[in-house]
Amino acid sequence: MSDSKDFVTGVSSNAKKEPRRVVFVTRRTSPQVRVADDEVVQTFPEALFRIAVAIEVLAILLVGIALLFNAPLEGIADPSHTPNPAKAPWYFLGLQEMLHYFPPVVAGVLVPTLVVLALIVIPYFNINIEAEGLFTKNRAQRFLLFCAIAAALSIFLIIFDVYVALVPTLIVIAFMLLAARSSTNSKSAFQRYLAARPLSFWIMSWFLFELIVLTTVGTFFRGPGWSWVWPWRT
Repeated sequence: MSDSKDFVTGVSSNAKKEPRRVVFVTRRTSPQVRVADDEVVQTFPEALFRIAVAIEVLAILLVGIALLFNAPLEGIADPSHTPNPAKAPWYFLGLQEMLHYFPPVVAGVLVPTLVVLALIVIPYFNINIEAEGLFTKNRAQRFLLFCAIAAALSIFLIIFDVYVALVPTLIVIAFMLLAARSSTNSKSAFQRYLAARPLSFWIMSWFLFELIVLTTVGTFFRGPGWSWVWPWRT
């Protein structure tokens, strides 16, 4: 066996295709390794540029809405006349709707805190490190755990008569059941999409759905004494 080693030099910009011992990089080539798809992007300038564009578009949209529509302000506050119902700003109406069913500590502190903590912590679980579909691995065990949590949450809402929150919860549960019966190889593109959604996606979707429904109900369907009223009868 010979101890001599032959070193071959070459000019190339693809380190994977041409794994040379020594490579001369000219000015017309780039030393970077080229891949087919990038799973992540650099914070600067790619992500920062996209965020800046999104902020500018949102600012232009808000200015346009402000120019075309007047703010729905009421009259000057009168301490001798309290409106009935006294509604919070629209972004707090979801919490005000929950206060109708739960004690203030539960609706105003405990539930929002738990939801925010869950949204922060769950993406770091091992179940979601690779952002894989919820039911792609350990399907039987995860499905049983999902059924237990879904049943407990539904029973909890029924006991407290929170049917306003129960409806969007059941809708999200139905989509999750469809995801559990689907796979990334399903014929339907929609089923493949659901099967690939991670746990954080489902929790965030449920949270936003609940927020939209509760805010809508508090805005349009609550009258004097926080009673249920139809918008076209007020």
